[in-house]
Amino acid sequence: MAQHYFTVTWDQLHRDAKALSWRLHALGPWVGVVAITRGGLIPAAIIARELECRLIETVSVVTYDDENLGQPQVVKPPAAAGDGEGWLIVDDLVDTGTTAKLVRSLLPKAHFATVYAKAAGKPLVDTFITEVSQDTWILFPWDTEPQFVAPVARQG
Repeated sequence: MAQHYFTVTWDQLHRDAKALSWRLHALGPWVGVVAITRGGLIPAAIIARELECRLIETVSVVTYDDENLGQPQVVKPPAAAGDGEGWLIVDDLVDTGTTAKLVRSLLPKAHFATVYAKAAGKPLVDTFITEVSQDTWILFPWDTEPQFVAPVARQG
């Protein structure tokens, strides 16, 4: 269970995905982008735009039920990416590496990039922007809405 929460705003996500694009641009060109759904869809769209990649593929892996880690399941495999040669895999976050291991087995020659990385999953990605502690749960903008939060001193 997460001990800390880190809220990412739309603006911050866009800035971080664009920063990731700058790093990835030097490593291309890319045949296309494989977005890991659902979390990788928005970062993949930003990165695909910045890299001028028009070929977008998806792979859907279900790993979490809310904040609980479960057995990973491939719900939709990537159809057009072959073994991943020349392709860029994009996800929002690598956490324990469970999803990353599974997707790497499907696309072993692809370049794996995430916006955020935790220590346990970091060795499985080729490029990332920000490292967060393993005990932090990232609250992405598509999972949250603005609301009042009590000052830390009142939270106990």
